[in-house]
Amino acid sequence: MSVSIDISGLQAERITFVTSPLAELGMALHALSEPGHHPSLRGWSSAVSSCLDPCLADRLSEADFLWRTTFSDVFLPFAGLPGRDALPAGTLAEELDQLDKLTDRQFVDAALEFTCEYPSTRPGPDVLSDSTARRRALDLAAARGPHQVAFTQRLLDDPPAVRGWLRRLIEECDEAFFADVWTRLRPELAADVRHKSELLRHRGLPDALSAVSRAVGLDEHGTRITVDKFADGRTATGSGSLALVPTSLGRPHLMVLHRYGWQPVLHYPVAAEALTTRASVEQLTRRMEALAHPVRIRLCRHLARGAYTTGELADAHGMTAPEISRHLTVLKKAGLLTTQRRGRYVLHQLDLTTVARLGGDFIENVLR
Repeated sequence: MSVSIDISGLQAERITFVTSPLAELGMALHALSEPGHHPSLRGWSSAVSSCLDPCLADRLSEADFLWRTTFSDVFLPFAGLPGRDALPAGTLAEELDQLDKLTDRQFVDAALEFTCEYPSTRPGPDVLSDSTARRRALDLAAARGPHQVAFTQRLLDDPPAVRGWLRRLIEECDEAFFADVWTRLRPELAADVRHKSELLRHRGLPDALSAVSRAVGLDEHGTRITVDKFADGRTATGSGSLALVPTSLGRPHLMVLHRYGWQPVLHYPVAAEALTTRASVEQLTRRMEALAHPVRIRLCRHLARGAYTTGELADAHGMTAPEISRHLTVLKKAGLLTTQRRGRYVLHQLDLTTVARLGGDFIENVLR
C-alpha cells in the first residue's frame, strides 16, 4: 500500500521546501491530544496541558477530532488556494488569512474529513446545498459521537462562524503556548528547508526525497513519487506545484495531502527520534511473532487509535469475542498492549512506545 503523487511535467522550480507555523501548530495540538503517538514529547505535552487555561482546554476539546487522528487539511490552507501553486505565507497570522480565503465549501469539506470521515479523494455533492449529502454527513457524524454531531451541525449551518471560532482558538493557542514553541523550533525547521533545497538544487529530486525519508521514493522515469504507508491514495501536481513542509512536533508522522482539487503537500518529520531501553532477543522474537498474524495486524491498526473492549473489537472485525480474546492474549503476552478497567469493562490499547522501539531493537540484536 502507498500514496502516490504524479509529478509528470513538473519543473524543478515548482518543487519547494518551506516551513509552516500553522501546520506545526496543528501538530502541537495533535501531540497534546494524543501523547501516546509522541513518547518523546510526553514531558512537554504534560507541562503545556497542566498550564492551559481551563476555558481554553474546554474549547480545544470541542473540536479535537480535527487534530487527534492526525490533523485536518485546514492546517494547510495554502494548498486549497486557486492555481494550486501557493505557499505558506510565513507567519501564523498570514496563514490564518489564507484559511479565510478558502471557499465555504472547501473549508467545510476539509473539516468534515475527520468530523465524520467524509471522503476527500474524489469530487462529491455540495453538503451546503444538497440535502441528501447533508443528512449523510450528519449520520456519519452521529456514528463518531455527540461532539462530532454538534460540531457538524454548527459547521453546516454557519461555516463563516465556525471558521471565525477556529481562528480565534488558534490565536489563543499561539498566545498561550505556541509562540514560544515556534521561536524554539523555527531555526531547526528553517535549517532543514535550506539543506533539502540545496540537495534539490545541486543533486536533484531523488537525493532530496531520500533525505526526507526512506519511505519516500521516485520512480525510474522521475514522474511519480511514492510514499510507503498503510494506506492507498493518489494525487497529481498537474499544472500546479509540490510543497514539502517539515515538522518537528509531528515526528514520526509522514503525511501526504491528497485532497481532490488541492495542491499536493508532503508533510515530513525532521531528524530521528531517540530510542531508549532495548528488548532482549526473546522479547523481540515474541513481539515480532505476535505481529506476524494478519488478524493481529488489523487489530493493531484499530488499537493504535484508541482503547476498545473485546466486544467492540469483535463487532468491528466480524469475529466472535473468544476469537478476539485469543489474539489479544498473544499481543498482551508480548508486551504490546496496555489495559485499563472502567467499571465492568476492560479496555485494550496498543503500546505505541514499545512498538516504536521494535526497529531499533531488531538492529541492535542482529548486530550484537
